[in-house]
Amino acid sequence: MRYASITDRLADLGSGRWAVHTTARQMKQEGADIIELTIGEPDVAPDKALLDEATRSMHSGRIRYSNGRGEPSVLKALVERYAKRRTGVTEENFLCFPGTQTALYAVMTGLVETGDDVLVGDPLYATYEGVIASTGAHPVMVPLRPEKRFHMQAEDLERAITPNSRVVLLNTPHNPTGAVLTASEIYAIGEVCRKHDLWIVCDEVYEQLVFDDVPFASPFDMPELAERTIVVSSISKSHAAPGFRSGWAAGPAEFCKRLLPISETMLFGVQPFIADMTALALSQDFHMAPTMRANYRRRAETAAQAFAGNNLVRPMLPEGGMFILLDISATGLTGLQFAWELLQQEGVAVMPGGSFGQQANGFLRISLTVPDDTLLIAMKRISDLADRLVAPEGRRATA
Repeated sequence: MRYASITDRLADLGSGRWAVHTTARQMKQEGADIIELTIGEPDVAPDKALLDEATRSMHSGRIRYSNGRGEPSVLKALVERYAKRRTGVTEENFLCFPGTQTALYAVMTGLVETGDDVLVGDPLYATYEGVIASTGAHPVMVPLRPEKRFHMQAEDLERAITPNSRVVLLNTPHNPTGAVLTASEIYAIGEVCRKHDLWIVCDEVYEQLVFDDVPFASPFDMPELAERTIVVSSISKSHAAPGFRSGWAAGPAEFCKRLLPISETMLFGVQPFIADMTALALSQDFHMAPTMRANYRRRAETAAQAFAGNNLVRPMLPEGGMFILLDISATGLTGLQFAWELLQQEGVAVMPGGSFGQQANGFLRISLTVPDDTLLIAMKRISDLADRLVAPEGRRATA
């Protein structure tokens, strides 16, 4: 039997990158005591008012079809929210989707196709390669260098541009590194995009999890870049509601007009009762984001302090988000090798850096979504394993 070529393009870009995570889940189901530090599921609950609103709305009959653009209440709330960031925003600048991932898939489908190139930082979120490949386009990696705190540099971007480049995919705050691009960095990147007539797609799902000493900046807010910028985001992280699958794309009105038939072909609307919850989430201030922001910053600092005196594991402090990277390259193992050893020997599940690109091969990504004492236990086990792995070679490197 014949299959569409998309099945070949995505054959190695799916759940295989999460093999350590899925194995750990299976081990837990079988009774093993596993500390899970793999995926970014918030460890606080959504505000009860949001859950009550979803329930009320569902029972009131808000379970019928929606429309392709989004429920009026959500569009109104999005306009009010983004109007605080820049002037001239209307409902025509938005499309609603079930989550950031779906929004990103639709946006890429509307911008690139076979033969095009998409420039994206490496490390990168694990699904980005698949989203790009699904269109037939090719990802072109722009190295995000540890010595630059994993911030994309405009000169690195310019060097990576090809004649077929059409889009730059940004992510700030960044997953997996926690890097938060500054306004000047975004402006410099934007100047490169203007020079080469490139779209900017910016994943801003961690916008509300920027640590306090780093201001959030977006190309969407810059008048010089607004005409070429599309933002994707959701309430998954900001409101601790990943399972509700409620997100959006924000961009130029002409782009949204052209993308609307794609959205309608894919989905023809989101769930109205979840939309009502989303409208409430966007229109009021809730405790989840400030609570998570404080927790994740404290835990990142706690994790980093746990490796004081151990030069086999080098923590890379994030500027936002819910993860921290650990550089374990001094052990001589790749992140994938170390992650499997850590799971089997110490009962700690982490994401190998290689799941997020070649630049992260020597790293582990640690989720900060467990209690502080549990995190400390896991960090000690990582430190112990690192020491044990190099001890037979006489290279024990702790002070």
